[in-house]
Amino acid sequence: MSDRSKLGTAATALIVCAAVFARIWGLDRSCLWFDEIFSVHAAEHSWRTILPFVSLDLIHPPLFYLLLKIWVAVGGEGVFWLRLLPALLSCLCIFPFLMITRELKLSYWQRTAGLLIFAFNGSLIKYAQEVRMYSLLQFLSLLSIWLFIRYFIKGKSLTALIIVNIVLVYSHYFGWFVVAGEVLAIAAVQRIKIRPILIMFAAVLAGFVPWAVTVVRSAAAGADVGQNIGWMQKPGPVQILSLLTGLFEPFYYQASSAQAFTDIFIMTPLIIMLIVVASMVAINWNEPDRVRSTGAGLMALFVLLPCVIAFAVSWLSPHSIWGTRHLIVVFGPFALLAGMLIGRGRQAAIPVVFSSVFAVLSIVAFVKQARSEPVNYIWCAWEPLTNRALAAVSDEPIFVFEDLVGYHAWFAMHNEPERPRVVKITGVEGMAEDKAYFLPRGFDEISTKNSADISEPKFWAMFRAKNLDESQPPISDLVARGYRVTDRKMMAAGTESALLIRFEK
Repeated sequence: MSDRSKLGTAATALIVCAAVFARIWGLDRSCLWFDEIFSVHAAEHSWRTILPFVSLDLIHPPLFYLLLKIWVAVGGEGVFWLRLLPALLSCLCIFPFLMITRELKLSYWQRTAGLLIFAFNGSLIKYAQEVRMYSLLQFLSLLSIWLFIRYFIKGKSLTALIIVNIVLVYSHYFGWFVVAGEVLAIAAVQRIKIRPILIMFAAVLAGFVPWAVTVVRSAAAGADVGQNIGWMQKPGPVQILSLLTGLFEPFYYQASSAQAFTDIFIMTPLIIMLIVVASMVAINWNEPDRVRSTGAGLMALFVLLPCVIAFAVSWLSPHSIWGTRHLIVVFGPFALLAGMLIGRGRQAAIPVVFSSVFAVLSIVAFVKQARSEPVNYIWCAWEPLTNRALAAVSDEPIFVFEDLVGYHAWFAMHNEPERPRVVKITGVEGMAEDKAYFLPRGFDEISTKNSADISEPKFWAMFRAKNLDESQPPISDLVARGYRVTDRKMMAAGTESALLIRFEK
């Protein structure tokens, strides 16, 4: 191995190590949130009941929950351990990413530029640290694309591709967009292979039928997918721009709607650099060889097709399916495509300058993230407040007014042998509820009661409000019914506060 090859290998290894560190660092900086709790809740089911429970949710296949069940059995339910599973899956994505660069015979600087974009992407790091199926989806989609390219170029790995694609569509429904892209690529460019690729598609479809039948039966029982995704916005200019910046923004991710969708101090010089680099590449265009040209076309297809399908379905169907987390399948192909285009100019300095500047901006972005205070999410208040109520007295029920609060309260003490009941109270005017969150279907450990039927002599009420104001509901309603406040606890979280109030008649 030459000194230059050793240097290139060392640089790649350094980027890979940095990518792994970025995905592991800060795994337990915040508590589990609603969707993550659902993942753990599903994994706690028995092998006999887990599939029926997950099928009632309608919108996600079961593979991740099955893997998580095994993971929990090995290491328990600590936050770090739970999030380590998606983080490791995200790290594994680097393997098929590099294998794709090898199959497409990318130059060192093409690989480096693409790997930098991929390794330090803020959205990918964010979803690597969430106990959901998105890292699994990305890993399997990249593995599928790698095997497909091997089949496309060399006619190899069709059997492996079939197996991986069956597993892929059991990780997330957006996996079908990758499979569709592979069929479309063969139909458009290599029709001589159309029969084998259609056999692949038929095999994947046949393998998916059992789960499809299960979900249809669950939907027929009354479950409505609109409850799951009815809150999602149809893609407009803001959503599209957010995706575009998210495709190459290092480290930053919009954690809540109160934050900017991009870090303008990092993105401004990055966008300027991209414009300059794109102009220089266009001026100094270098005709690529056939393999790299074909590879660029395939990567463009795997970027555009899922976006086009998601956009069309979102506007033509009653509900939107557009979301950055779902479109995680396009992030890897985009990074590969960007690296290929940046390295196609005649001047070797172009990818060198880009990679150097991008690396520096990534370091700055990481330092900013590391020095920033963790976001104080209001859902992180429900567990300590629940524990406060549990420590005070364990037989008084906890009344909540939102499914979001109730699910967090239940989960905080669901492993306790003696715990109070969690009851959702309805019929209180002025108590808003975020409809994006609802109790899992088939889950009956939180009962519902109308406010007019409250008869307990003592109980806790847990809810969110701007501040502690006894003239506002639900405190005012309960006081009017003859209850008095005997204890109170408040935890501030952003512009709201989480409140725990004890009432006694």
